[in-house]
Amino acid sequence: MAPEVKFCGLTRVEDAELASELGAAYIGVIFAGGPRTVPAPLAAGILRAGHSVRARVGVFGAQTPAEIAAIATEVPLEVVQLHADPTPADVDALRRHWHGVIWAAVRIAGTDIPRGTADLFRAADAVVFDARVSGRLGGTGVPLAWARLRDGVDRLRARRPLVLAGGLTPENVAIAADALEPDVVDVSSGVERAPGIKDHARMRAFAMAVRRHGAER
Repeated sequence: MAPEVKFCGLTRVEDAELASELGAAYIGVIFAGGPRTVPAPLAAGILRAGHSVRARVGVFGAQTPAEIAAIATEVPLEVVQLHADPTPADVDALRRHWHGVIWAAVRIAGTDIPRGTADLFRAADAVVFDARVSGRLGGTGVPLAWARLRDGVDRLRARRPLVLAGGLTPENVAIAADALEPDVVDVSSGVERAPGIKDHARMRAFAMAVRRHGAER
């Protein structure tokens, strides 16, 4: 089966509408800082445009659990994605403030999966693998060494979903999916013409590449 698709870093209603039309399971907005960050009222309108998606995701950085829960409730969100090197304790702290789905991001440099990742798989509802780039939390366009990570990933997953981010594009998503067999592929900069401005032709190409990959398996 093909992995599910998440289009993230959305800043425009029309991009969320297209994501929904293309069958994306998830759409995401950024609250963690950087050029794709949107205020909660705008985020709410963008996410409402994704009429047929399974869940709406908010990506957070260094906010407190109370701040995250307040935004997640206001927008509202179905999924909170923690993206500032969260620990299992951070996940547990957020659960005391908010009762939705929690994804936790692990940023990887090279082929070294950080210590504690197994504990994070047990604590969170899903784990997001993204590239570690100094000074940036995500949306870097830097791909992971997918094939070289496979053995380590297989030992860690513990029946929790794996969300694969980090430099995915229409051209390489099938290669990445073959290597790591993620449950979700998460794309942002790989389908953009500028930060936060999606290229609709590339969004279509990404969704088609994922569908084709699933059909060929």
